[in-house]
Amino acid sequence: MLSQAANPQALAQQQAQPQGANKPYTDPVPYSPHANDGLAASQVAEKAAVMHYQWKSGKTTVNYTTTTGHLTAADANGNPEATMSYVAYTAPGANGKPRPVTFLYNGGPGSSSIWLRLGSFAPTRVATPDPLLTNWPNYPLVDNAESLIDTTDMVFIDPPGTGLSEAVLPYTNKQFWGVDSDVNIMRDFIIRYLAANNRGDSPIYLYGESYGTPRTDMLALALETAGVPLTGIVLQSSILNYFADAIEAVAILLTTEGLQLDTDTLAGYYPGYAEVAAYYRQVSPPLIDQGLFALQSEIFATGQYNHFKQYAQTWVLSQLGIPDALGNPVVPPTRTLQSWEWPSSLTLQALQGYFSTDSFGLALLPGSTIGRYDGRVSLPNSDPRLQTDGDPSDILISQPFTTALATQMPDYLGYTAPNATYMPLNDDIIEAWDFSHAGQPLPDTLPDLLGAIKLNPKLKVLAENGFHDLATPFFTTEKELARLQTVRGLNPDLQVNFFQGGHMIYLDDVARPKMKSDLVDYYRGQPIPLALSLWTLPAPWRDESPAGTPTATAQAATQ
Repeated sequence: MLSQAANPQALAQQQAQPQGANKPYTDPVPYSPHANDGLAASQVAEKAAVMHYQWKSGKTTVNYTTTTGHLTAADANGNPEATMSYVAYTAPGANGKPRPVTFLYNGGPGSSSIWLRLGSFAPTRVATPDPLLTNWPNYPLVDNAESLIDTTDMVFIDPPGTGLSEAVLPYTNKQFWGVDSDVNIMRDFIIRYLAANNRGDSPIYLYGESYGTPRTDMLALALETAGVPLTGIVLQSSILNYFADAIEAVAILLTTEGLQLDTDTLAGYYPGYAEVAAYYRQVSPPLIDQGLFALQSEIFATGQYNHFKQYAQTWVLSQLGIPDALGNPVVPPTRTLQSWEWPSSLTLQALQGYFSTDSFGLALLPGSTIGRYDGRVSLPNSDPRLQTDGDPSDILISQPFTTALATQMPDYLGYTAPNATYMPLNDDIIEAWDFSHAGQPLPDTLPDLLGAIKLNPKLKVLAENGFHDLATPFFTTEKELARLQTVRGLNPDLQVNFFQGGHMIYLDDVARPKMKSDLVDYYRGQPIPLALSLWTLPAPWRDESPAGTPTATAQAATQ
């Protein structure tokens, strides 16, 4: 293993192997991320930079290839839809067997795959001090001991309008900025990649993070329907049903329709918040085991569910900064919070921080802001960086990753695009995104996941969760997946595991090796130690629909 290299060019030179001629590529195309832009078909080319390296970890050595460039997604009639930028890490198979190939992507919507690619399981990564901001923003690129290159090939995909991906005229980028059109273009890219690289016989996996998880549920169904059988899918930091997160639902819909599952939301966020409070030592007795404390917190939230109902609407609106939007805020009196200290193990300050008319991100630590993506990351409210980005855990990685990308692409990946700028995160996309799906204004993708499992009963499903993730709480994910319990005769190959860390679990130096170990077991078809199965998940909330029925439809039918 190389210890670290702040200079990506030096890292590349030390790792380069004579297994094949390196072929850097200068891409002259002026790719645009703007909504109404698209490339003329005459400008589109399936070209890429190809570089060769060696990865070592312990006694394992893997010669691998990076391929960075574009492939063209086309419809069923062969008409080009978009030229998609991607980075692939591949290695030779062993014993004449094809290696698995995993397609990875982030979410947003509006995010490129930079965060997964530079932070998780590629052969190199940005070494962050998560959850601290020590030496920010100067984090080095290092050789990644926890890379999955010894287990699977990896293809990191940028959707249109992100990275260097762009629609092909007469299509424009904006035409792919919606739930269903996004799934279709991702499906068409994957089909193209498999055909262009003769990978049809490989075990095929999908790995989605954040919005990438509802995308994965829908994409799995789309691929299975198109005759592309999957071996497995990984859902990391999930939001599988937007109605079950009333904070997101209200923010998107701007109506009270988003409040229909407000109590589920309040209860769903609580165990993750409790884990964050424990990190700041606001529990009594002191935390001994994160997993046991998570179970205790889930039991408390479930037991208090009916009591929570009267506070749920205020709580949701408080997280949005509008606690009085529908009338006088209703919060628990101090005597109620005091009665919850013993069964919850939280301090009165921590309980007051959660049940407050301020966002819990501001109320847990007076005078400081805690991260949404990772509640363990905090900054004093006086920190000037919070003026442009209100999430300390986003500040932790946004500039360092962008800086690393600027040097890594030309040096290590051998790819340059002098007439275009790589778009890590396109804020215009989420503003224009069409969230409607299956006749509902927001996606509830449990029916899609169920459909994929019914088409392919052997489909392996793994859901990975960070205890300190306050963007996509682990308890809500458990409750959503538990809706599969309502389907008679269903026995899916489902595993749910948990780690210390936030939304981007792999940034944590304790969590990442455990993630690698669990993923190796998953790819080998072995049980993951301590993972939950469908039938050991807590039962779904009673006010949610069965897995085969979209939430909003079921709600309307009962009113």
